Amino acid sequence: MKLNERSLAFYATCDSPADNAGFLYKRGERHTAYHRRWFVLKGNMLFYFEERESREPVGVIVLEGCTVELCDSAEEFTFAIRFGGAKSRTYVLAAESQAAMESWVKSLSRASFDYMRLVVRELEKQLEEMRRGPAGGCGGCRQSPGSWKPKPSGPEQSPERLPALPAILPKENGCAVWNNTPGADRLPDTSSCGGHDSEGNPRPPPLPPRRRASSSEAGSAGAAVAESPSTFCRLHERYGREVARLQQDWLERR
Repeated sequence: MKLNERSLAFYATCDSPADNAGFLYKRGERHTAYHRRWFVLKGNMLFYFEERESREPVGVIVLEGCTVELCDSAEEFTFAIRFGGAKSRTYVLAAESQAAMESWVKSLSRASFDYMRLVVRELEKQLEEMRRGPAGGCGGCRQSPGSWKPKPSGPEQSPERLPALPAILPKENGCAVWNNTPGADRLPDTSSCGGHDSEGNPRPPPLPPRRRASSSEAGSAGAAVAESPSTFCRLHERYGREVARLQQDWLERR
């Protein structure tokens, strides 16, 4: 792998946040003596400096394809970074305390992209399980959008039965008429009228021709319209509550 030294030096000393930083004792490659170095972990790169105030790192360890494990050594709190391969180097480091050693081992073990790939895969698996139906609904099977039905919750689990609106409003002189009396939503009985359609059902009588309403009829119609808003408001309020409840249940399940 080719690395640009100037880019690495800038990245090591820039103001980007570090995943871990502190002093560690690094064992030499040729000599077994330990040297105190300032280590900075950024992403999958472990930089080490001679001093904390140094402007350029002495070296960098790319934490890919490696394992971090504890090792036996004369020094206390030692751990090693081992790479696969016969000619790969093993870095032996020692911390100043047990807590510092555990912190570094945890940080270094999670620094590689292989670990991040495993984390992303596990999160995708959990997300896929959450997208499936509610636990225990149908044994983890995926529910189709059309089969889902909101469940009532809270004090509205058994709402009062709303009156059904008439499918076809009765008409008088070609105009729909609202009537608040019981049974007004039923169509008039036409069984006694003559004529049947192609399926044998009785055919309703023809509507009379539409005529203009006189001033007296207009006044009585105005009075009837004045009475109907109260019933319409009650229906609108009841169905509005039902629609609001269904919308709230839908938002909570998203």
